[in-house]
Amino acid sequence: MNGPIVIVQTTFGSENEAEAAAGQLIDARLAACAQISALSSIYRWQGAVQTEKEWRVDLKTTVARKEDLKKALAALHPYEEPEILVIEVNDTSDGYAAWVISETDG
Repeated sequence: MNGPIVIVQTTFGSENEAEAAAGQLIDARLAACAQISALSSIYRWQGAVQTEKEWRVDLKTTVARKEDLKKALAALHPYEEPEILVIEVNDTSDGYAAWVISETDG
Protein backbone atom coordinates (compact mmCIF):
# COMPACT_ATOMS: atom_id res chain seq x y z
CA MET A 1 0.00 0.00 0.00
CA ASN A 2 1.28 3.47 -0.87
CA GLY A 3 1.77 6.08 1.82
CA PRO A 4 -0.21 9.30 1.98
CA ILE A 5 2.68 11.51 0.83
CA VAL A 6 4.90 11.82 -2.23
CA ILE A 7 7.95 13.82 -3.23
CA VAL A 8 7.67 15.81 -6.45
CA GLN A 9 11.17 16.54 -7.75
CA THR A 10 12.33 19.04 -10.35
CA THR A 11 15.37 21.14 -11.25
CA PHE A 12 15.89 24.82 -12.01
CA GLY A 13 18.72 26.71 -13.67
CA SER A 14 19.26 29.11 -10.79
CA GLU A 15 18.93 29.14 -7.03
CA ASN A 16 16.67 32.22 -7.23
CA GLU A 17 14.26 30.45 -9.61
CA ALA A 18 14.20 27.38 -7.38
CA GLU A 19 13.50 29.42 -4.24
CA ALA A 20 10.83 31.55 -5.92
CA ALA A 21 8.97 28.54 -7.31
CA ALA A 22 9.19 26.63 -4.03
CA GLY A 23 7.87 29.65 -2.13
CA GLN A 24 4.91 30.04 -4.48
CA LEU A 25 4.00 26.35 -4.27
CA ILE A 26 4.23 26.30 -0.48
CA ASP A 27 2.26 29.54 -0.23
CA ALA A 28 -0.46 27.95 -2.38
CA ARG A 29 -0.46 24.96 0.03
CA LEU A 30 0.41 22.59 -2.80
CA ALA A 31 3.52 21.47 -0.91
CA ALA A 32 4.32 21.35 2.79
CA CYS A 33 8.03 22.00 2.35
CA ALA A 34 10.82 22.09 -0.20
CA GLN A 35 14.47 21.15 -0.03
CA ILE A 36 16.82 22.79 -2.53
CA SER A 37 20.22 21.31 -3.40
CA ALA A 38 22.90 22.44 -5.87
CA LEU A 39 24.12 19.81 -8.33
CA SER A 40 25.79 19.32 -11.69
CA SER A 41 23.72 17.82 -14.49
CA ILE A 42 25.05 16.18 -17.64
CA TYR A 43 22.46 15.41 -20.29
CA ARG A 44 21.80 15.29 -24.01
CA TRP A 45 19.57 18.11 -25.30
CA GLN A 46 18.85 18.88 -28.95
CA GLY A 47 21.64 16.57 -30.14
CA ALA A 48 24.43 17.86 -27.91
CA VAL A 49 25.75 16.85 -24.51
CA GLN A 50 25.21 19.65 -22.00
CA THR A 51 26.81 20.19 -18.59
CA GLU A 52 25.03 22.66 -16.34
CA LYS A 53 24.79 23.63 -12.72
CA GLU A 54 21.21 23.19 -11.54
CA TRP A 55 19.24 23.32 -8.32
CA ARG A 56 17.11 20.28 -7.44
CA VAL A 57 13.88 20.96 -5.57
CA ASP A 58 12.21 18.16 -3.59
CA LEU A 59 8.62 19.15 -2.77
CA LYS A 60 6.75 17.16 -0.11
CA THR A 61 3.03 16.86 -0.74
CA THR A 62 0.10 14.49 -0.43
CA VAL A 63 -1.12 12.00 -3.00
CA ALA A 64 -4.34 14.05 -3.12
CA ARG A 65 -2.46 17.29 -4.04
CA LYS A 66 0.08 15.68 -6.40
CA GLU A 67 -1.69 16.44 -9.71
CA ASP A 68 -2.43 20.06 -8.74
CA LEU A 69 1.22 20.50 -7.74
CA LYS A 70 2.47 19.01 -11.01
CA LYS A 71 0.21 21.32 -13.06
CA ALA A 72 1.23 24.43 -11.11
CA LEU A 73 4.91 23.50 -11.33
CA ALA A 74 4.73 22.96 -15.09
CA ALA A 75 2.93 26.30 -15.55
CA LEU A 76 5.52 28.35 -13.66
CA HIS A 77 8.64 26.45 -14.77
CA PRO A 78 10.97 28.31 -17.15
CA TYR A 79 12.31 25.16 -18.88
CA GLU A 80 10.88 24.10 -22.23
CA GLU A 81 10.62 20.52 -20.93
CA PRO A 82 11.01 20.48 -17.12
CA GLU A 83 11.86 17.36 -15.21
CA ILE A 84 8.91 16.57 -12.95
CA LEU A 85 9.32 13.28 -11.11
CA VAL A 86 6.97 11.80 -8.52
CA ILE A 87 8.62 9.61 -5.90
CA GLU A 88 6.34 7.47 -3.79
CA VAL A 89 6.96 7.53 -0.06
CA ASN A 90 5.94 4.10 1.16
CA ASP A 91 6.84 4.59 4.79
CA THR A 92 7.28 7.58 7.08
CA SER A 93 6.47 8.51 10.65
CA ASP A 94 2.83 9.13 11.46
CA GLY A 95 3.68 12.58 12.80
CA TYR A 96 5.50 13.69 9.65
CA ALA A 97 2.72 12.40 7.40
CA ALA A 98 0.13 14.21 9.54
CA TRP A 99 2.15 17.44 9.28
CA VAL A 100 2.39 17.22 5.47
CA ILE A 101 -1.34 16.52 5.26
CA SER A 102 -2.20 19.46 7.53
CA GLU A 103 0.07 21.88 5.62
CA THR A 104 -1.37 20.97 2.22
CA ASP A 105 -5.01 20.83 3.27
CA GLY A 106 -5.96 23.93 1.38
